[in-house]
Amino acid sequence: MSSFSTTFVDVLIVVVVGYLLGSIPVANLVARRRSAIDLREVGDRNPGFWNARETLGKWAAVPVFVGDLAKGAAAVTVAVLIADPGVWGVAYVATGAAMIGHAFPVFARFVGGRSILAFVGGAAVFAPLSVTIGVGVVLVVFAITRSFAWGSRVGILALPLIHIVLEGPYRTVAMGVLMTIIGIRFAMAALTDRKRAAQP
Repeated sequence: MSSFSTTFVDVLIVVVVGYLLGSIPVANLVARRRSAIDLREVGDRNPGFWNARETLGKWAAVPVFVGDLAKGAAAVTVAVLIADPGVWGVAYVATGAAMIGHAFPVFARFVGGRSILAFVGGAAVFAPLSVTIGVGVVLVVFAITRSFAWGSRVGILALPLIHIVLEGPYRTVAMGVLMTIIGIRFAMAALTDRKRAAQP
C-alpha cells in the first residue's frame, strides 16, 4: 500500500539535498557568463527563466529553463532512490525543498525566483503522466493564442485537475501545498513591486 510517510532520516536527507540543489542560482550564473548582469537588478528583478528570456534573449535563456527544471527533477530523483517502496510523500517533500531553495537560495543571498520550473521539474518525476498532459495543454493554448505566457498559466492551473483524476485526492492536496509556495512567491513579488513604486 502506498504511503505518504517515511523515516525522519530520509526526510532530512531530501530536505537538505533538495534545498541545496534548489539554491544553485542557475539564472544568475548564465546571465553573468553572457553579459555580466545580475537578474535581481534588471527587468522584473526575478532571477528566473522569464526575466532571463526578456533580458538576455530567447536562446540565451534556454540553459536557465533546463537548469531550473533539472534542480527539481534531481531533488526528486534522490528522494525516489532513498525512499522505501510505495512511499510517495518524500518526493513531494523533495520538490518543496528544491522550491524553497530556489526562492531563498543560500548561494545567492537568499534572493531567488518564484520556483515554477523547480516545481515542474520535480512533478515531471513524481507525476510524469500528469505533467505530460499538462504540457499538452500548454501547447494547445499556445497554438491558439500564440502566447507562451498564457499557455503556461493555463497549464499550471490545469495540472492539479489532471492530477486528481490520475492520482487521487491525497497526492493532489500535496501538489496543492507545493503550488501554494508559488502563489506566496508571486504575492511577495507584488508587495515588493508596490513598495518600490511607492518610493519617491
